[in-house]
Amino acid sequence: MNSRRSFIQKLSAGIAIPGLVSFNSPEETSTKSITPSLVGEEFWAELRKKFPLKDSRVYMNNGTFGPSPQVVLDALQNSFVDTNTSGEYGHIEPEREKLAAFVGIKTSEISLTHNTTEGINIMCWGLPLKAGDEVIITLHEHVGNALPWLNRAKLHGIVLKPFEPKATQAENLDLIKTLVTSKTKVIAIPHITCTTGLVFPIKEISAFARSKGIFTAIDGAHGAGTFDLDLHDLGCDMYASSYHKWVLGPNGTGFLYVRESVLDQVQAYQVGAYSDLGWDLYQNPPEFKGYVPTAHRFDYGSQSLPIMRGAVAAADFHKEIGKQKIETRIRELNQYLFDGLSEMSSMLEILSPAEPESRISMVTFKPKKMNYQEAAGLISKAGFRIRQVPESKLDAIRISAHIYNSKVEIDSFLEATEKVLG
Repeated sequence: MNSRRSFIQKLSAGIAIPGLVSFNSPEETSTKSITPSLVGEEFWAELRKKFPLKDSRVYMNNGTFGPSPQVVLDALQNSFVDTNTSGEYGHIEPEREKLAAFVGIKTSEISLTHNTTEGINIMCWGLPLKAGDEVIITLHEHVGNALPWLNRAKLHGIVLKPFEPKATQAENLDLIKTLVTSKTKVIAIPHITCTTGLVFPIKEISAFARSKGIFTAIDGAHGAGTFDLDLHDLGCDMYASSYHKWVLGPNGTGFLYVRESVLDQVQAYQVGAYSDLGWDLYQNPPEFKGYVPTAHRFDYGSQSLPIMRGAVAAADFHKEIGKQKIETRIRELNQYLFDGLSEMSSMLEILSPAEPESRISMVTFKPKKMNYQEAAGLISKAGFRIRQVPESKLDAIRISAHIYNSKVEIDSFLEATEKVLG
């Protein structure tokens, strides 16, 4: 570890890491292109200048919130100015089309929501379930996936079957198969757990579920923006995600994918303008002609054009870099972090899976000789934004790095963690 990070010894122990990143003005950040010949760490260092993140601390909590690049902030600002100077707030159909293409689906299959939890509630309450029907979930759910299903279980008598995830994709696929009974109607699990960052084999699980006539309703909060995501290829029935995490878009933006073939099996309960095929209160009785034949029925009324233009700017930012290139970089940083933490086995236990296929963007560990909250506090004071994980009784610390992070920052984090835990 010391040979790999020897230069870190030369850095001060303060919260700032001066000299690692230099920022341009907002104008330069939003318009200056990256030199085409740059590769490797030089490319990512240049890309970092696209983000107005301060260098007074190292941000390593993208699993909670992904800071936007300047180009997204510019899109928001420009659209807010345009709509408020012209008085034309516009419609979001062009943005809807681009955001659908970003995840490989038809425009008719995407509902534009405000966050992942909103999409999960639409899935949860819209599926045709009755008392006694079983829903498979995990013991590692985010509150946004746990509470909607717990609420429906309380009110409608459905039965939840939570399980403890295994360490590998093969084991998790086999485990889910053993949990299925004739009463199983839904598999409602995360693509990536918020607790340890475990990746489920959703493509294989979806294929199995489809062969059994079981719905797949996936919490994709950490899937969009990490994977080179193609939801048609993934094969699930429904997938809820947000743009404010790994896509690096504005707060208050998300989406729900509903596969075309299951659309009419998901009941819309909250509707409004643009959800319908027509209505007439002058008829006797009053007439409602039905829902539009798309997932647009689930989002309704006035939408914020500036917010959606910000989401599109974030998606375009990913496409300009290359979605596969971003996934490769996220995996590279994740493995680098995992390897560094593995060298501290006497001080901590890594709770994230060792299998590379079961991990992509987050690593969670638990101190062996110190309370996790105390350790997290000391690491934070050393200049790092991290997340504590009390969920699922883990009492651990989660690190999530994105493309604005560098190996130098990870080295600095590892050095600080070693000092705290040692």
